Amino acid sequence: MVVKMGPEICGSLDTGSEREWLVTNGLGGFGCGTVSGLVTRRYHGLLIAAVPELGRVLLVSKAEEVLHYAGRDYALGANRWSSGAVQPQGFQLIEQFHLAGSMPVWRFACADAIFEKRVWMEDGANTTFIRYELVYGSTQAGLEIKVLVNYRNLHVTTRAPDWKTSVTSLPRGLCVVAREGAMPVYLLSDIAQAEARTEWYQNYDLAAERERGLDDCEDHLLAGAFRARLSPGCSVTFAFSTDPTPPLEKRVALAVREGLDQRLLEYWIAAHPRAALEAPHWIWQLVLGAAQFPIRRRASDGRERWSIVAGYPWFGEWGRDAMIALPGLALETGRPDLARSVLHEFLQFAQQGLLPNTFSENGEPAAYNSVDSMLWYVQALEQYVTQTSDLSLVRDVFDVLASVVAWYVRGTRYGIRVDPADGLLQAGESEMQLTWMDAKVDGRPITARMGKPVEVNALWFNALHAIARLAAEIGRPADEYARLAERVKKAFVRYWNHDLQCCFDVIDGPNGNDGSLRPNQLFAVSLPESPLSAQQRKHVVDICAVHLVTPHGLRSLDAADPNYCGHYEGPQSKRDAAYHQGTVWAWLLGPFVLAYLRVYEDPRRAFAFLEPMAHHLSAAGLGSISEIFDGEAPFIARGAFAQAWSVAEVLRAWRACYDAGFRVAKS
Repeated sequence: MVVKMGPEICGSLDTGSEREWLVTNGLGGFGCGTVSGLVTRRYHGLLIAAVPELGRVLLVSKAEEVLHYAGRDYALGANRWSSGAVQPQGFQLIEQFHLAGSMPVWRFACADAIFEKRVWMEDGANTTFIRYELVYGSTQAGLEIKVLVNYRNLHVTTRAPDWKTSVTSLPRGLCVVAREGAMPVYLLSDIAQAEARTEWYQNYDLAAERERGLDDCEDHLLAGAFRARLSPGCSVTFAFSTDPTPPLEKRVALAVREGLDQRLLEYWIAAHPRAALEAPHWIWQLVLGAAQFPIRRRASDGRERWSIVAGYPWFGEWGRDAMIALPGLALETGRPDLARSVLHEFLQFAQQGLLPNTFSENGEPAAYNSVDSMLWYVQALEQYVTQTSDLSLVRDVFDVLASVVAWYVRGTRYGIRVDPADGLLQAGESEMQLTWMDAKVDGRPITARMGKPVEVNALWFNALHAIARLAAEIGRPADEYARLAERVKKAFVRYWNHDLQCCFDVIDGPNGNDGSLRPNQLFAVSLPESPLSAQQRKHVVDICAVHLVTPHGLRSLDAADPNYCGHYEGPQSKRDAAYHQGTVWAWLLGPFVLAYLRVYEDPRRAFAFLEPMAHHLSAAGLGSISEIFDGEAPFIARGAFAQAWSVAEVLRAWRACYDAGFRVAKS
């Protein structure tokens, strides 16, 4: 059991509220909250449904639970109100919290009774289940659950509006229509008796939103109260759903979720039997964490397509993130069919040689401001073909790949084009961010990186080599791609900064060459084809190891740089200004570890760079890896608490260490 904690963490409001659990449904919907039970974000809720016409909608906010046992009432929840008062304080009753597979489980100690709660979602449905069990007790217990609902977009807050709410009794619970025109949500139970209510609970304090400079107060609507009697060893299950008939019979829904977790691990074991069986336990947990990001979407023609959520709790679909994360999320976990589907379906969005940077959740057009999403696509495709030998997919997509090269050579949007003078890819417009360093403040990019970014041309070089190899595999002409790749390699010498003995971050920019020490140069070492000499590769790895590596990732900028920001905090403008100016990114551990292995061939030392993540899995987003961290000790986790490419790249780096000969010492 990797993620497990006792009262020393759970019994403290601060440490229990820093740790966040997550359950997902494979559609983009989810539920999340804190171990303490405190709602600290607008994104916390038991049922955040993914609705094609509406995006993601908070439907069920939380459940306020009271256990009546041996003549006393035990409030199991916790709330901080806008006054600062914390009431109730049920976190003081938590004896243990752990993840059972992907499911968060709480154990409460109430007198001599042990009371257990677990939460999960049904895969493929907007349904959240909560199961309560009186594990041990000397007498019966009564349980009262007050269910609070809402009806809003994921990214906003609600303040007691004048809704005309309808709450209708059903044989197993209640049907709630929060306001006129709202979709119904069903609050159901297998044995509990329901009573309709309509009362606003006002002034929940959202401390995490206040830290982000956003609205920090919200109201939720009490829609119903449920009561049940439990004998020792007995349980009651609740379903909160957009479906009027979720499976509530016995342990059916729980068994289905447990079975899904088991199958996910079996896919991994079948694909990589030796590596899986010799992997440390935290890697097993991370394999389950990886399954929270692939989602099924309904395409415009009605077909179902697979995609990737970039991160929880606020990110949607991002093209670049999806392509970077796909090998780790799908290939490293034994799900090549998932990888194939994403690779096949994503190309339907290709326009003028580009893949979308971001997709809208409400049907608006996708944004194409990404110079490298398509280049990352080629990397993911080649890794897929290397693992599966599936040339049929290559034949299906090759014409698009050929058109990508043609578009880049002739020039496409946002100034993206091959410079005819040297064959390098250049990009940029003064008010448009095009690389992964994409933060903007007041409409202007913080790190515009106009010119020829180093990682873009490392990717361009590798894409040309990959397309040439794939062309040869299916009998298509490959000479043009090989010739272009050779030009890029010859021109890549211009990236070498002789003063610092590393690569410029950007060359041929508006102000010449940019010598900022950033991690982007690592891709010229970590990708399969390196345009650098062996000595140059060593210099790049060494300077990044000394100046950028931290326990949880790499700084996005050297701390000695005058533009460095070591803390990611405050209102959005301040956070965005720091986002790529020193903030640590966990996903960069992937390319760093691969680059380190290439240079030093020392898998034990390479794995040591990953090992702090074992502890992180129990420190922020439980069972997952955060998006970013402060650049300075104690390297506080920031941003999204579960990020797709963070998880994916750590999994990929672990496999690289294993394949290079690293083995975990057996105790």
